[in-house]
Amino acid sequence: MGIASLVGRFAMAPFAKALPVMGDTERAALEAGTVGFEGRLFAGQPEFNALIATGPNQLTAEEQAFLDNEVRTLCGMLDDFSIDSARDLPPEVWQYLREKRFFGMIIPKEWGGLGFGHFAHATVVTRLASVNVSAAVTAMVPNSLGPAELLLHYGTDAQKQHYLPRLADGRDLPCFGLTSPYAGSDAASIPDRGILTTREIDGRPVRGFSVTFSKRYITLAPVATVVGLAFNARDDSRPEGERDLGITCALIPVPTPGMQIGRRHRPMDSAFMNGPIVGEDVFVPMDWIIGGEAQVGQGWRMLMECLAAGRAISLPALGAATQQSSVFIANGYGKVREQFGMPIGKFDAIAGIIAGMAAELYATDAARRFTAAALDQGAQPSVASAILKVHLTEAGRTSINHAMDILGGKGIINGPSNLLSVAYRHMPVAITVEGANILTRSLIIFGQGAVRCHPYVMAEMQAVEHKDEEALGQALLGHGGHVARNLWRSLFGAPVVGSPPQELAKEAALLARLSAKYALTCDVAMGLLGGRLKRMELLSSRLGDCLAHLYMASACIWRYTAEGDAQMLPLAQAGLRMQLDAAEEVLKDLYANLPTPGRRLLGRMVLSRTSHLAPLRDVQMLALAKLLRENAAVVQRLCPDVSLPKGGGLVDLIQALDLAAQLGDEATQQLNKLVRRTGSFEEAAAGMPNPALALAYLQAADKVIQVDDFEA
Repeated sequence: MGIASLVGRFAMAPFAKALPVMGDTERAALEAGTVGFEGRLFAGQPEFNALIATGPNQLTAEEQAFLDNEVRTLCGMLDDFSIDSARDLPPEVWQYLREKRFFGMIIPKEWGGLGFGHFAHATVVTRLASVNVSAAVTAMVPNSLGPAELLLHYGTDAQKQHYLPRLADGRDLPCFGLTSPYAGSDAASIPDRGILTTREIDGRPVRGFSVTFSKRYITLAPVATVVGLAFNARDDSRPEGERDLGITCALIPVPTPGMQIGRRHRPMDSAFMNGPIVGEDVFVPMDWIIGGEAQVGQGWRMLMECLAAGRAISLPALGAATQQSSVFIANGYGKVREQFGMPIGKFDAIAGIIAGMAAELYATDAARRFTAAALDQGAQPSVASAILKVHLTEAGRTSINHAMDILGGKGIINGPSNLLSVAYRHMPVAITVEGANILTRSLIIFGQGAVRCHPYVMAEMQAVEHKDEEALGQALLGHGGHVARNLWRSLFGAPVVGSPPQELAKEAALLARLSAKYALTCDVAMGLLGGRLKRMELLSSRLGDCLAHLYMASACIWRYTAEGDAQMLPLAQAGLRMQLDAAEEVLKDLYANLPTPGRRLLGRMVLSRTSHLAPLRDVQMLALAKLLRENAAVVQRLCPDVSLPKGGGLVDLIQALDLAAQLGDEATQQLNKLVRRTGSFEEAAAGMPNPALALAYLQAADKVIQVDDFEA
């Protein structure tokens, strides 16, 4: 008997007891998707050439033309305040969305869609969301997890031929019903039931399901013409214990007898359509099951496989749009608005906040772009997509909160000239949907990452499940070498594998060492706590957060290399250092909270020699803020998706900034001094070399500063 078999024999019983029991739905979620660079971080071995080889984001000529024309035109049709007040998009916007096939971005050309890649799809959503979140959500949902994507992957030929052309050109508008009143975050436990039955239709017997269901929070439901529905299928003719067939997905046309649809929720009083769907004894023929009878019971696996990619697109795009808008507006308003005789953006307190917002944006958007590039190469990174969903929406919330603080009274007075209030109100929606952030952060990122990304845990679980002593022994021997290697690298230094850009060499070296420390910490936590770690969500959240910070730091290196723009080096360094500092702080907190003796000593040992690269100092933050104030090209590169709407405060701000750029900083400062001395726009402008330009700027800046009032 070999050593592997011997190790496996002795370890089988304790491992079988220690490993948590895994159900079918949990297994489907864990096994969904693919592992990318996050797996190298989890192993403690980031390989920078592999990171860089993912390549830059690319748009086809058609995708670029669509962004330059159709998307720009649509943004110019959107007035945030008017849409919000009307609680609906204008009829001409609905029509334009259909005519230009915004609802068919992910549908291939052969079915009448646009056939866009993931990065193009995400860019469209981000640009729309920078001017109006409701329009972005309306365009986003048919291209997100739902009927079109499920049909493309699993639909029968007949289903594809009927629905895909109609979904592409907007003749059919889809929604997807998953969430139930008593199955929210625990979506796999949906109580909605479909009982297998046979009914006579047009004189012939038809097999199908009698489905009773109650769904809520369903975006586009009030206006949908076809409903994707998830329900638990059941066959009562089978023996007891075999009757539950599993979650099943179907397409139900509107109207269908027994289904009530059309009522509306008002999430944060938003303008996008959202509502409940209720069904009582709704007959769903087998032809309506996505994929036909062969796919009955396979719905959860289908949803998890599609979500592995889809979660990386839609909600992260909304988070990125919120961050870009917040940084653009805070920085711009800080240049236009003066107090105490100086633009408020020059005050250290505000400058430091704006610099922090910008550095965070560089890192989070780098992760979003890197993941989109991986998706366009065929990956389905389930763990990375969960990281993006949580951390980009949270970054969006943090960023808009900072921007609202900087706007002060301007930010809290509602009206056409408000710059952020509608988006501010929408932010909790992005935090909540497609897996609430509390759930995703505490259970999914590390819970799934520990199984999928760890180089040996999945093999160990499979060996125990199949009672394969040889396989278990081999996995455990490999796991032991893995732990020893990461212990050595944590204490004495990790090699930098590959060739990161020289300008970021120090940061790359610290990233390599922190990755080894993180990998070792994961094994320490799993070894000490075993299956209990799954229930200790405060600890698993920290382990997930650290992986996320390392992932975003890695993406900074990828982005700087892919873009090749030396102007962005200060932002790349700042974004990297902030993420690395956050990763180290998370590990410190984790060791301080391990419920084991000697945790602090263990933490000091593992985390030794990581403080030689200091986090950003005040002087560096202020220099970064100065760069943003004085270099419009850097702001443009950082916020490329901020678009021009039909009207409102953002139009006023962009106009004022354009006029300020024509005047120049010195002339603008001189003009503002003249206004303070004379108290008259006209008199101050008359003292400038170009009075007409000076007056136009003062009037534009005044529009930015003023707020709206209404009849009492």
